[in-house]
Amino acid sequence: MPSSLSSQLTIPRILTASTVFCACVIVGLFTSTFFRILPSIGIVGVLLCGLLSFILHGDSYTRNSRAVYLPFVLIYGIHAASGLLTSNANLREYERDIVLQLPFLALPIGFWLLPPIPTRQLRLLWYLLIVVTVVSAAISTGNYLFHIDEINELYLRSKVMPTEPDHIRFSLIVTLAIAVGAVLLGQSKLEPRTRTMLRVAVIGLALYQHLLAVRSGLVTFYVLGGIALLWLVLYRKQYKRATGLGSILVVLPLLSYLCFPTFRNKSANTREDVGRVEHTASANNYSLVGRVYSYKVALKVVEDNPWFGVGKADMEQELAQHYKREFPNIQPEAYILPHNQFLFTTVALGCVGVVLFIIGFYYPGITSGTRYAPLLLTQYIIVTISFLVEYTIETQIGIAFSLFFLLLALEGAKKENNESAEGLWRPC
Repeated sequence: MPSSLSSQLTIPRILTASTVFCACVIVGLFTSTFFRILPSIGIVGVLLCGLLSFILHGDSYTRNSRAVYLPFVLIYGIHAASGLLTSNANLREYERDIVLQLPFLALPIGFWLLPPIPTRQLRLLWYLLIVVTVVSAAISTGNYLFHIDEINELYLRSKVMPTEPDHIRFSLIVTLAIAVGAVLLGQSKLEPRTRTMLRVAVIGLALYQHLLAVRSGLVTFYVLGGIALLWLVLYRKQYKRATGLGSILVVLPLLSYLCFPTFRNKSANTREDVGRVEHTASANNYSLVGRVYSYKVALKVVEDNPWFGVGKADMEQELAQHYKREFPNIQPEAYILPHNQFLFTTVALGCVGVVLFIIGFYYPGITSGTRYAPLLLTQYIIVTISFLVEYTIETQIGIAFSLFFLLLALEGAKKENNESAEGLWRPC
């Protein structure tokens, strides 16, 4: 029976199925409001494909080191262990968190057990990311054009235009899609038509990022642009291209300020936000002020529970008590969780938990063994910057975005059919 099954479910067929499931994850990032289960279908499918590959063909291919994938599972483990600190009243919330964090168990195991996804299919997945991002950005822009005055006014009240997914995660996806397009444009084997379409997509998404004017997306965009500039100057010695990129990084924000009311209004709103930080009551109406006080409250909780935290399920209650005691001018409806993944994790899981989280999340990138993995580095930079201003991996879309694209980039470091040169990144 196993022999018959293995002859039907060959490695190429399993890899094709895994590519389809990966596509489900990518598309599912943009369907959370009307097809929320699609990313979960893709994640489960990748795990099943990995298990089938290992059971039916495990002796016919070499898997990457466990050290590259299994540290991610540690993150699921520390969330599971937090149940030891959870109060009985919040066990339901703990159970929801355990389900939410399941991708940290399923995806690393699935990708580890899979043979290398063929270069052509890997390239198609990255192209798919660009395509669906462009489509979503076009829909968002169309909605903006139909409601210009209303949306422009939103930006003066710390709100932004509607996007799918939410504006913060979408701005990060846009930055990643721009970076993917730029990396693929650097390859010499592109057909002229494909190169032209990629250029249009990259330019269009860069302009859209400034029209959207979400701080997280803009910061990641310019940090990556600065790193690319240094790479061109210090490593590649391509001074002409570096000058062109530097000019773009200077002119683009100036042009956006002149041409995009959303960018201009977001700039004005940010300046007003910063100017009100000293006024506690402003946390009720201004997002940046609210974040500053959420950090202060979170640090108070950490002082009381430094080693193992309060448990994620009990966080809101603990924070609410400290808000009420330390900052009575802030209304209960303005209480927010700390918008910093490292601080969030420290409150929930303590200093021990955040150290284990950092090891589990970053160790795979350090041990991947590839000297040139541009998209792996890019995704780590994007996600790390988002960690500083958001609790990125505490939502379904945030986890799927952060973890899946790290694993897809790590897939590019696998050697297809043992033919790829050591240290070469795929697709190439």
